Formats: sequence, structure tokens, C-alpha cells
Amino acid sequence: MSEPDWRKPSSSGADALFAHPRLAAVYDPLDPDRGDLDAYVRIAAEFGARRVLDIGCGTGVFALLLAARGIEVVGVDPARASLDVARAKPGGERVRWIHGDATALPPLRVDLATMTANVAQQITGDQAWRDTLRGAHEALRPGGHLVFETRDPARRAWEEWNREASYAVTDIPGVGAVESWVDLNDVSGQLVTFRHTYVFAADGQELTSDSTLRFRERQEIEADLRAQGYAVQDIRDAPDRPGREFVFVARRTGSGKREGPGGSW
Repeated sequence: MSEPDWRKPSSSGADALFAHPRLAAVYDPLDPDRGDLDAYVRIAAEFGARRVLDIGCGTGVFALLLAARGIEVVGVDPARASLDVARAKPGGERVRWIHGDATALPPLRVDLATMTANVAQQITGDQAWRDTLRGAHEALRPGGHLVFETRDPARRAWEEWNREASYAVTDIPGVGAVESWVDLNDVSGQLVTFRHTYVFAADGQELTSDSTLRFRERQEIEADLRAQGYAVQDIRDAPDRPGREFVFVARRTGSGKREGPGGSW
């Protein structure tokens, strides 16, 4: 039996970077600086969130940060390998992990829903994007907030995505040295496709993962949010990448769903 082609998105919809067990296991050490999440931790405190839905939670870094602060967290992700990494981390039992996406969640009533890092841009299809916004809306309590970030297309971030700028060798305990780099594959309208390459020195295995991000315009996202029942409350700068990203803060409008005794979670 031939091995699956990990260069392509898996059947779950997740890129190989997140879905391949060997790549998911080294994701955190290859990207150890998650200072970008500090702003989201502050936002959770700003809104007094006690229940949070982390859409596209990956290996669970943000979900576990919140859980350590006593917040009830649901983390959902289509990549089972990433969820396996998340569950195995210290404190992993504090989070409710769901294999899937925001379009098929159980009944929830959260104060805050988030899509950190590239999650919002990885949802490239129009219908999938609308369904994700609707799914988050249904999971939020009335007046709850959805917060996510997207890169400003005008900054053309993809022009910096090349091997020369991204090449690195990382020595990972228990794994050995891993070479990694990024190559830009294609720019077509709002869609930017690029390839991550990883070479494991221990056995010479080379794995690649193709990814596509959609660079939506600010006004387009605002319109999408309003169409799905949100009021755009604020559009902020990303503290870790000033002038390069939009951080959308949207409030759920409308009445809540009917629930049984005790609400839902």
C-alpha cells in the first residue's frame, strides 16, 4: 500500500503540517514563540470570558493557556494528529477537545470564540467561511464575542515567503535536527499557496505540506460578519505585527437558542 501524499490537504481538510503525526509532533518546537497569543489572553480577560471556544485549536497552546487560568475551554480542530498532541500535554484533561470544525459543534453557550494565527485565512471557500461564522454565532451566548485576525492584503506578506528568508535548522530533543523552509507556489487573486518542507536528519525523511491562505479585504470581512448576525465592535492592530494585520472584534446579536434546563456546554 502506498503512503498518503502529505503534500496535499488531508481528507479532514487540514494541511499535512497539522494532520501528519510526525509533523504535528514537531509543530510547537519549530514555532516556539507564541507571543501572538498574549493579546488573545488579554481579550479573554477584557470581556470577562469564563467559557471560550477555540476554533482551529491545533496543538492546544492557546486553549491550555486559558484553561490554566480557570477558564472552561472547548478546542475544535479538523486535524486529529494535532489534537492528539494537545491532549497529551500537561493540563490537556482540562480542555474539551473536539475533532471537527465550527460547522458541526454540539450545543454550546460560550462568552468568547476565537480564531488565532492563520485559522481564519485557512478557510478559503466562500460557503465554508459563511458556515464557520454561523457556527461560531450559534455557539456564542447573546452578546458574546468572536475575535480573529487576518493579514492586511495591502502589506503583501507573501513576498517574504521564500527559502532564503525562512530556512532554519532546529535541534529537537528526542527527534534530532530538522531542516525547514517555505517556498511560495502561487498567487491567484486573494489566494496565496505556499509549501513547507521539512527534512529529518535522523533518517533523511523529507515531508512537504502545501497550504493556501485567503487574503480578504477588510470591508469584505465586515460585510460577511454583519450578514451572519454580528455587530463589528472593533478592528484592532496586532501587537506582535503592528500595521500588518487586522484583529476583528465582533459581537453576537440576536436572541439566544432555546435550551433545556441548566443551559448547554
